[in-house]
Parts: sequence; structure tokens; C-alpha cells
Amino acid sequence: MRQALLFDHDGGVDDLLSLMLVLSMDHIDLKGVSITPADCIGDYAEESTRKLLHLFSQPGVPVARGSYHGINAFPPEWRAGPMVVNAMPLMINVEVSKPKEVLESVDLLAEELRKAKEPISVLMTGPCSNLVRTLQQYPELGSKVKEVIWMGGAIDTSGNVVTYNHNSTAEWNVFWDPIGSKVLFELGVPITLFPLDVTNAVPVNYSFLKDLAKIAEFDAANLAGQFWATTLNTIPAYEYTYYMWDILATSYLGIPAAFDFEEIALTVSTKAPNAGQTMRLKDGEHKVKVAMKVDKDRFYQYLLQQFSINF
Repeated sequence: MRQALLFDHDGGVDDLLSLMLVLSMDHIDLKGVSITPADCIGDYAEESTRKLLHLFSQPGVPVARGSYHGINAFPPEWRAGPMVVNAMPLMINVEVSKPKEVLESVDLLAEELRKAKEPISVLMTGPCSNLVRTLQQYPELGSKVKEVIWMGGAIDTSGNVVTYNHNSTAEWNVFWDPIGSKVLFELGVPITLFPLDVTNAVPVNYSFLKDLAKIAEFDAANLAGQFWATTLNTIPAYEYTYYMWDILATSYLGIPAAFDFEEIALTVSTKAPNAGQTMRLKDGEHKVKVAMKVDKDRFYQYLLQQFSINF
């Protein structure tokens, strides 16, 4: 039986690669895609999403967009990423239709959870705000969430937020909406978290990109290589390296045995100078399943395997 999945992303290159990876998985039944207007400009991210669904022959998957904007905005130059993606050779001539009225994310998530006969998994590669708002508005739907798989947080390592009013302890998905993130850990839904502690092990590097280029005769590998090439201006940088944040969390759906986990009670700071810091609690009612280690070779090989397909 295929695994039902809802996917909420925030439109960055890594998010779109995660969507590609989900669409390559035969065992996943994608019920809907929700977009958080965080690391993206919503219109462009929606267009990218619909184009990828079309390329992977799943144009009927419903797409929604959230209307909530977080407390701490992503840098504007990062948010323009989907605009570049939409102009790539394999994307620019893909014609997709857009409904007159786009679904609101809360409405889509609530509808799909409500009608699901069995609890359903939710993958989030951006901030958690859409899901939190859904469960706050419809608390009875919490029992319909089988597992929340979230790329977010930095527990025993430094964060990746570098800004004038912060001490660099937070990860961006949590920092965008620290209040909502704190609420998520208090809701009691099962959470499997992929923080910077594990994603720091898998940078986007030339060695992997060379291996991907060797299989560029496959459409998915070709397009994925184009996507990752847009990140090279941050590899390396004086303060920033591009990692496989979101796509690592997504790979858990296909290779869960590649990870080592720890059960940790967590909370989130909501105030400066460490707003968004994900912190251990000595005692906590709800513990989170946190990925702390990954088999890197298995992960990279899995990506090469899954992207060895044509549209």
C-alpha cells in the first residue's frame, strides 16, 4: 500500500529538489502540496511547483498557498530563487494552468487530513506555520497526523541565521516563525526532526555534482543538476555553505534506515537575541525523534538512483 503524504515547502531550490525526490518515489501517494511564503516569492514558487507536477505526470495533485507571513523574513535575494528555476531550459516551456482562486494552505491541509481514512504523514521543508495554524484551528485533526517530518532547528550545533540582532543559534525555518515552532513541539503530534546537526554532514559539493552530471542523459538528473548549479555562488562562501537540508529530510521517506535518531524533549526561544533557538529540555511531556547521524554514502547514492529517470 502506498504511503499517503502531504508536503509543505517554502519554494527554495532545495524545496523544489525535495518535491522532485518525492515525485520519484513509487511508494508515495502525494495528496497535496502547500507553499509557505518564506524562502520564496509565492507566485514563482507556485509556478515551479505546478511545472514539476506536470513534468512528473502528476498535474492533478492540488496546490495551495499560505497567507501567513512569519516574524523574521528571509533575505530577498534568497526568495527570488524560484524565478531563476522557472527560466531553466527544462522548465521554461512547460505550460501549466493556474486556477482563478488558489487554495489557502490551511483549507487544503484540513480537507486532506479530514477525509483521510488512516493517519497521514506531513513533510515540511520550510517553516511549520501552515500546519500549526491548521491544527490550532481544527485541533481534532491532530489525531489524523501520522508523523510530521520536518527539516528545522539546530540543537547541539550553531545555527545558520546571521543577522544584526541575533546570536546565530537558530536555524532559518524555525527563526522565520519561532512562536509557531514552539507551539508545534507542544501540540503532541509525532515529530521526526532533521536539524542542522545532521544536515551539516551533507554539503552540496563538486564531487556529487560530477557524479550527477555523469547521468545527465536522464531528465531528472539533468534538471536536478541545473537546480543545484544555482547554489554554487554560496559554495564555498566566507560565511555560508549550501547543504542538502530539505532533500536530506525528504530522503527519510525512502531510506529511513540510513539515519540514527535520538529522542529529545525540545522547546524554542521566542525572543531576541536567540529567537528561534531549538533547545533541549531536561523534562518534557512530548519527545521528538531527532536525526543525529546519516550514512552519507547511502544518501548520495540514493539521490543518484532516484534521479535516474526520464519525464
